[in-house]
Amino acid sequence: MRLRLPAGLVSLLLAALYRLVLLTVRLRVENYDALRALWAAGTPTVVACWHNELFCFPALRGDTRWVAIVSASRDGEVLARVLNRLGVDTARGSSSRQGLAALRQAVRAMREGAGRVNGFVTVDGPRGPRHKAKDGVLLLAALAGAPLVPARVRCSRAFVFRKAWDRFELPLPFSTCRIVFGRPYAVPSGALRGQALADAVRELEARLHGLG
Repeated sequence: MRLRLPAGLVSLLLAALYRLVLLTVRLRVENYDALRALWAAGTPTVVACWHNELFCFPALRGDTRWVAIVSASRDGEVLARVLNRLGVDTARGSSSRQGLAALRQAVRAMREGAGRVNGFVTVDGPRGPRHKAKDGVLLLAALAGAPLVPARVRCSRAFVFRKAWDRFELPLPFSTCRIVFGRPYAVPSGALRGQALADAVRELEARLHGLG
């Protein structure tokens, strides 16, 4: 990134690397049935995960599509282009104003998708603190009227970018990655402000940390 290569070229290379790595990785998905049942019934969902564990998720969408909220920064531009190349739609925003616009864009995509478009948010992104949830994913689920689904990834072997704020994990070839989905749960739309919102953020963090 420091070489300032064109975002289109970087995204092309990263998307190719993603597909190459994924060919050598074994995915083992746990607690997937409840999520797929919701999708089959035409119910959109919002999946929440930590930023450092997002690698495997673009491969898991079945017959549906993801819409992911991505930072409006230059790094976010590269990530958005990579995700687009992998079949993931994106809504862009990072500041408070841009973030609200991104939320509205994602909600609109989910509603217009008639149950075929699902939200995906890395809840501690784009800059951390690491493994500390923010409230955007709760607002997205509430506004879209969609169940929230916490998810974690555990890889048997991974390269960890230790200098990155999130310590991003890149699965190593021929490793096994466990993708663990938590139980879908409803976010009450009428109470998401003040202390109730802070409590909902803590509940989401607890659900994420509780996934094995």
